[in-house]
Amino acid sequence: MTGRKNQSMEAVGGRRSAPEVGARAALTALVIAAAFCIVAGTARAALYKWVDEKGVVHYTDKVPPEAVDKARIELNKEGIPIKRTDKALTPEQKRAIEQDAERAKETARANEELARRDRALVSSYTSEAEIDLARNRSLQTINNVILSSQAFSEQLNKRKVDVEAKKVELQGKPAVAVLDRELESIDAELSRQSELIAQKTRETAVITAKYDADKQRWRELVAAKAPPKASAPVQNSGTAVVPVAGTAKK
Repeated sequence: MTGRKNQSMEAVGGRRSAPEVGARAALTALVIAAAFCIVAGTARAALYKWVDEKGVVHYTDKVPPEAVDKARIELNKEGIPIKRTDKALTPEQKRAIEQDAERAKETARANEELARRDRALVSSYTSEAEIDLARNRSLQTINNVILSSQAFSEQLNKRKVDVEAKKVELQGKPAVAVLDRELESIDAELSRQSELIAQKTRETAVITAKYDADKQRWRELVAAKAPPKASAPVQNSGTAVVPVAGTAKK
């Protein structure tokens, strides 16, 4: 009896109550869920593909310090690239890019200036004759300055001849010093007039070239805006075809 009683008590002791069983089941489910989250989180973590200096391809879940400046590709959990990071530029490469950008800006500014000049050219003239008239007006203004300077230079040269003649007459007298100073003044003014004439002559060449270029550009712009000419229809002349000698049928 005693042995049976002990066995019955052990059986009773081995059996757990319902609340205890439910708590253990809940704890087990929580542990499984946490483990699943960890695994899922690891699966969703970014994967990076990069190449070292020796050309070896690496796949890592983090970007190591030695790969920070290298080109890399970020992959999703299916291994599909989702982001690409280019290699960090050297100071020389950055300067080259900045210089290229500046050249592009200068080109854009030049193109805009050319477009502005084209618009002004087309709106300012309606014919080549108007361009020639504007050129002649500009040249006439410069030519008047040249003629005036040449006339003044001629007067100075006449005065110079007179002063030199008086200097010969008064040789050895105190008045010669006054004549020398006048001759120096005349020579200086002649030099200024000569420089002015040379400058206006250069301006004449520049203006002539400018209006010639404007006329050529005006022709191009007008031709570009003109509608294409329709080709004339081919008319039948009605001329009979003459057989080549020796090919007629007998």
